[in-house]
Amino acid sequence: MSTPSLPLPGGTWTLGDMTVTRFGYGAMQLAGPWVTGPPADREGALAVLRQAVDLGITHIDTSDAYGPRVTNELIREALHPYPESLHIVTKVGATRDAQGGWPVARRPEDLRRQIHDNLTSLRLDALDLVNLRLGNAEGPQPGSLAEPFETLVELRQQGLIRHLGVSNATEEQVAEARSIAPIVCVQNMYNLAHRHDDKLIDRLATDGVAYVPYFPLGGFTPLQSSALSAVAARSKATPMSVALAWLLQRSPNILLIPGTSSVTHLRENIAGAGLPLSDEDLTALDDIGR
Repeated sequence: MSTPSLPLPGGTWTLGDMTVTRFGYGAMQLAGPWVTGPPADREGALAVLRQAVDLGITHIDTSDAYGPRVTNELIREALHPYPESLHIVTKVGATRDAQGGWPVARRPEDLRRQIHDNLTSLRLDALDLVNLRLGNAEGPQPGSLAEPFETLVELRQQGLIRHLGVSNATEEQVAEARSIAPIVCVQNMYNLAHRHDDKLIDRLATDGVAYVPYFPLGGFTPLQSSALSAVAARSKATPMSVALAWLLQRSPNILLIPGTSSVTHLRENIAGAGLPLSDEDLTALDDIGR
C-alpha cells in the first residue's frame, strides 16, 4: 500500500542514460550484524525497500557480497518486477569469508562470477550500473585497475552491464578508468571531516560524472563532532540531518545513499537531507574538514 510521499530533496541526476533521484537508498544495513546473514526483522527490511520506492527513490545501492546475497534477495522479493524508473546499482571486486572479512576478488574469473551472481540474485538480464571496488578494508590503495576494469568493459560489451563506475578509488585510478572506458560515477568515503576528494568532486561535476559518498558521519574527531553538533542545535536538527544536507548542497553531482533498516529512519533521513542551511551554517561546517 502506498504511503503519503515526502518531497525528495536534491532533484535528479543523469547516470549515462538513466535519471535517478539524488537522494537514494543504500541497502547494506538490511543484512545482519557486520553485514553478515539475514536481518533480524525480515518483514521490516522488505517494508523499508517498498517504502523507499513508494516515496519516489529511484536509486538503490547494493552488492551480492552483502550478507552475502542477503540484500539482493531482499530487493528481489520486495520489488521484483521492478518499476521502470528504478535503477539498482551494485558493486564487485570483493567477496566475504567465514570470518566476516572482505577479501579482494578482482581476478577476471572472480568478476565474471560476481556479475552472474548479481544477475541471478536480483533476477535481471543486465545490471544498470556496476562499481568496481578497489583498495581494501583500509581504504583506497595505489595500483593499476586495468585488468579488472577491462574485464567489466568486456562484460558490458556482452550486454550484461549498462554502465560502469569505480569505488574506493584513488584519483589516479579514476583517471585510468576514464582513459579505458566512460564511467558514470565514483563511490568513495567522503564527509564533512574527510574532504580529501574535494578537487575530484569538482572535476567530476564539470564532466557530468556523479560522486556517491559513503560514511556521511564516519571518522569525526571529538572537536569536529562538537562543531557539527553546534550547527545541529542551532538548526534544531540532528547531526546526521546536517551532514546529509551539507553533502547534498556541496555539489550538484553528489548522490546520497544513506542506509537504514527502519521505515521511520528512512523518512527522517529524507526530511533531514532537505534541511536548509544558512550561510553562517555552511561557513561553520566548511571549517570542520579544513
